[in-house]
Amino acid sequence: MATTLNSGFTMPIIGLGVWRMESQQVKDLILNAIKIGYRHFDCAAKYKNEEEVGEALKEAFNSGLVKREDLFITTKLWNSDHGHVVEACKDSLRKLQLDYLDLYLVHFPVPTRHTAIGKTASVLGEDGVLDIDTTISLETTWRAMEDLVSMGLVRSIGISNYGVIMVRDCLAYSKIKPAVNQIETHPYFQRDSLVKFCQKHGVCVTAHTPLGGAAANTELFGTVSCLDDQLLKGLAGKYKKTAAQIALRWGIQRKTVVIPKSSKWERLKENFQVFDFELSKEDMELIGNMDKKYRTNQPAKFWGIDIYG
Repeated sequence: MATTLNSGFTMPIIGLGVWRMESQQVKDLILNAIKIGYRHFDCAAKYKNEEEVGEALKEAFNSGLVKREDLFITTKLWNSDHGHVVEACKDSLRKLQLDYLDLYLVHFPVPTRHTAIGKTASVLGEDGVLDIDTTISLETTWRAMEDLVSMGLVRSIGISNYGVIMVRDCLAYSKIKPAVNQIETHPYFQRDSLVKFCQKHGVCVTAHTPLGGAAANTELFGTVSCLDDQLLKGLAGKYKKTAAQIALRWGIQRKTVVIPKSSKWERLKENFQVFDFELSKEDMELIGNMDKKYRTNQPAKFWGIDIYG
């Protein structure tokens, strides 16, 4: 249930993402998730709930539910803090009430105008387009990420939402290789070339939207979820599982780490129950043929620019 990163540390292959979790729900959800068996939690400064996550972790440690070393905690550097990496990391550690992070990621490969540490603004220019800072290179950002490791603040560092060429560049200029590339990937957006490139070069791929965004992205971006696809529903019947469990199992069998998000107790349990069955080679190929190259997470809606364009 864990994979070994190129940093030598292990990361559970299923985790719980806390994006869009309501602040008042976070504590109970995380404590319940730990009781179910989750040991991997994916956070970000941008999610604006690190303090609530920290309170949940504090209670889990103080009550003896788990020890710090039992958990794998990820958080992320926001775009507006590329020029303030150490300060941003320390701010996240303070909010999470931790001495170190298991994994710290560059959230997007796009430095933007700095506002204040931890404020995670996405400032738009007068033209309504994201105010991208062209004075900070991604190499400069990565050098500061590497400093976090030498300072003992972070065990592993990685990237998020990087394509093939950006991953290649990071591998070329890095002294400490990125341990992880966290990307959107699911049956409708398989990104096989990117996944295989990362894996070939020892970079673990984490799927941050392994269920295609489901209802959350439909609500936020107006996109369609792969969970409604008849093929997944048919396989769910065949294996006596849900469409979500089929999608997660597919992700695990292609050797990606999956971090589904849910604010419902039943779904938390359901998403974790994916280790008691295996998809056949033929069914893996059927799902492989579902690819629509369909991205459901669309920040251009808010930024006025398609950074993937």
